Amino acid sequence: MSNERIIMLADCQSFYASVEKAAHPEYRDKPLVVSGDPKRRSGIILAACPLAKAYGVTTAEPLGEALRKCPEAIVVRPRMQDYIRVSLQISRIFQTFSDLVEPYSIDEQFIDVTGSQRLFGDPLTIAKAMQQKVWNETGVYIRVGISYSKVTAKMACDNFAKKNKEGVFYLKKDELQSVLWPLPIQKMFMVGSRMTQHFIRMGISSIGQLAKTPLPLLEKRWGVNGRVLWQIANGIDNSAVTPQTHNSQKGVGHQMTLPRDYKTLEDILIVLLELTEQVCNRCRNKSKMGWVVSVGCQGADFNNPQGFHRQVKMACPTNATNIVYEVAKKLFMEHWQHYPIRRIGVSLTELELDNEYQLMLFDQRETYRELERTTDLIKQKYGDTAIMRAVSLKTASQLKDRTQKIGGHYK
Repeated sequence: MSNERIIMLADCQSFYASVEKAAHPEYRDKPLVVSGDPKRRSGIILAACPLAKAYGVTTAEPLGEALRKCPEAIVVRPRMQDYIRVSLQISRIFQTFSDLVEPYSIDEQFIDVTGSQRLFGDPLTIAKAMQQKVWNETGVYIRVGISYSKVTAKMACDNFAKKNKEGVFYLKKDELQSVLWPLPIQKMFMVGSRMTQHFIRMGISSIGQLAKTPLPLLEKRWGVNGRVLWQIANGIDNSAVTPQTHNSQKGVGHQMTLPRDYKTLEDILIVLLELTEQVCNRCRNKSKMGWVVSVGCQGADFNNPQGFHRQVKMACPTNATNIVYEVAKKLFMEHWQHYPIRRIGVSLTELELDNEYQLMLFDQRETYRELERTTDLIKQKYGDTAIMRAVSLKTASQLKDRTQKIGGHYK
């Protein structure tokens, strides 16, 4: 048996749409799209099933445009809680084949099966067994890229497994030059439309041409990013599949796109307070407190972009809503220039455990700590809207709407 690592990247086809079709068998032979709420300016396509894509429907296009292409499409509002549940279910299925499973996104996961071959067979056999088990238990079809590294497995999946009938492709190390290098440069991982144009202007139109470009030339132009791109083109990636890769959290933040232009300071501060409370609540639930408060906003005029992102380090770490809000409010008022805003966010970073901290003279943190412990328990038991600040009853409040969502989409 070869000592070469065997890494897989499993991708769920049209994940949100697949989950909906599995939940609604009556939609199985109909074009289906998952879209945000059109009434709240978020009516874009989040996922389209293969039948809808055959009409030219694409992810991220406006719902109205999609329906012009495919008037008979079934439109389903997203249910993020269910998508997260199914994603975790798929993770558990992969864990029956290997203990080295690393989520890359909600619908993509890396699996290291190097040590699993004695139990489950060769890489292609393992991939097909995974495919079948995920399909049987969730109704979701996965495509699997197989290779010797994470970056080549990703490219094997995106460029070949997603396009062939079997939904599986094995890119071996000695096939890199003959299989991967002839592909257009835009097919390479981490190369978007803007970078493609840079490469075309340099006379680099294929992955192979980039791989053979002198490294000093790329480093001179893009620094460390130039080296990273050269390594990807040459299939160089020794990073391990690490199940705990997302466990060490560096910060907690919340941001949102507002349903209308917010023009007055009074209205904006209501949302700022609500976001701060959610950030601090999450920190308290994780037994963390932070040193650095960050605030950012984006103006409503997309043709004349305005906005800022600023941060400040506090004198001592905290997760008390009132303290963090006062800092966030001061930051916002210092940098906002009274233009209407459409997006706003707050975060708390440089986290540490909250089980011990230095007491200060006239320190109110312990008072806030006891009060918020009580309100957090009420929210955990009865929901986030069971106890609210009075300002959240005003029309500018977004709390009730946000509690119905995960990641900006309805649960």
